[in-house]
Amino acid sequence: MINNEEVFNKNILIAVDESENARRAVSYVGQLLAGIRGFKVLILHVIRQPEEDYFPTSAEKEKWLGQYKLTVDAMLKNYRKILIGEGFEPEDVSVRSTLRYCPSLAECILTERNQTKFSTIVVGRQGLSRSEEFLFGSVSSKIVNHARDCTVWVVE
Repeated sequence: MINNEEVFNKNILIAVDESENARRAVSYVGQLLAGIRGFKVLILHVIRQPEEDYFPTSAEKEKWLGQYKLTVDAMLKNYRKILIGEGFEPEDVSVRSTLRYCPSLAECILTERNQTKFSTIVVGRQGLSRSEEFLFGSVSSKIVNHARDCTVWVVE
């Protein structure tokens, strides 16, 4: 027998950074689902682990991480306020930042999604030109191409 909760859960992972497109993605989810009960949202920011030799000392690395974490925490708090302001219950909106080493942000986001089993990933489109996207790739394109067993919303 198939359990409907396993087939469709109402858990949404919004991957964010400091960009205007990330803010639009959060606002889009808030406006689209405002007042609809049962959705749980995780707002996620992946802090890329700096290369081993990026900082001259481990103390400088820790100082940078501490300062950056304060910026990230303020950003996540602001995004959470947006969703609550749109009608989400505070207990239904959580935030998390994670420090990871991975070859691409898309891979980090997909790893988080696979661990949490959220049914939907929401990302903002970076706004790269076609030539930039061809040369460098984009996080949203990589997520769309590699995500499995979930829905992906790309907000422009």
